[in-house]
Amino acid sequence: MTIPTELIGSIPRPQELQAAMAAHGAGEIDDAAFAEVQQRAVSDTIRRLEDTGSPVVTDGEQSKPSFVTYPIAGSSQLAPAGAVIPFADGHQRQLPVLTGGPFRYQAHAVDYLKAAQALANVPVKQAVIAPSAMSLLYPSEPIDGYPREAFLTDLINEAEADIRSCLDAGAQSVQLDFTEGRLSLKLDPSGGVLDQFIELNNLVLERFSAEERAKIGVHTCPGGDQDSTHSLDVDYTGLLPKMLQLKAGNFYVQLASEPDPEKVLAVIAEYLPADARIFVGVIDPIDPRVETPEEVRDRVLAAARHLPVDRLGTCDDCGFSPFADDTSTSRETAFAKIKARLEGTALAAEQLGV
Repeated sequence: MTIPTELIGSIPRPQELQAAMAAHGAGEIDDAAFAEVQQRAVSDTIRRLEDTGSPVVTDGEQSKPSFVTYPIAGSSQLAPAGAVIPFADGHQRQLPVLTGGPFRYQAHAVDYLKAAQALANVPVKQAVIAPSAMSLLYPSEPIDGYPREAFLTDLINEAEADIRSCLDAGAQSVQLDFTEGRLSLKLDPSGGVLDQFIELNNLVLERFSAEERAKIGVHTCPGGDQDSTHSLDVDYTGLLPKMLQLKAGNFYVQLASEPDPEKVLAVIAEYLPADARIFVGVIDPIDPRVETPEEVRDRVLAAARHLPVDRLGTCDDCGFSPFADDTSTSRETAFAKIKARLEGTALAAEQLGV
């Protein structure tokens, strides 16, 4: 198969890990016992991904508290009353808020990467949170003695280090999760916040060489959590022309759950950067039904009518469990969907003669 295909990141956690998370939070098991359960979950995830035939794997984010909060978990400079992310079904997620500086990551993605590489027999990609998401931690009122400008300088340095350490450790690719991009247009339809996000992310990406940026990608989706989304009702065409200005070599674009994928593909084709590859979403993690390989094939062929085949890849729309406590999708369903993506991509490659 010559059309590359990758998962986005998270896989639903096994029941043993879910129970251990609750026990650890309640102080019923210590850090060492909790780490052993996490290690087993990572090992099982990688094995099962390899069993599907995945040419590239992740650790399934089994050890992350969430795709967004892993760098700040355990920080003493946070309060619980940060930005609120509302979802269509009425539930919310709330970020913490920064209370002081200097801002430093408490954990780095390279540690998750190295643990996965020790277990994997195929290349490992690593997801990191985009600096634009971390910028939401700074409060609306300035922190005494730590202005926003100083925070952004620290954030840019930390985000660069998070990405660079993964590249230096041999990650197949590094994926910036940028779900806040589409959400920003819901919160600020003028696009001003989105412009700020793009500028900030590019300040980080510009620190990398062209060769390095070829291994860096950006993922966008309307946010998937507990079978709901936060911004599917926002017109994608307002995001994509600006997002494709990001200085990255790969873009992972949610598409399977999009109501008008042809419209989206036309916009991507119009604004496609000269050297970028587009991984189109061909699996909807929120849909409980497992797609058939033929459905996936047809989605790939539709994308190939708009985009050059040599710059086309496939992916899932989103992670299957971006927040650790999300059990809305079963582990078995996730792996079945991944296998359908692989088989359907292979069918499309055969039909396209690549």
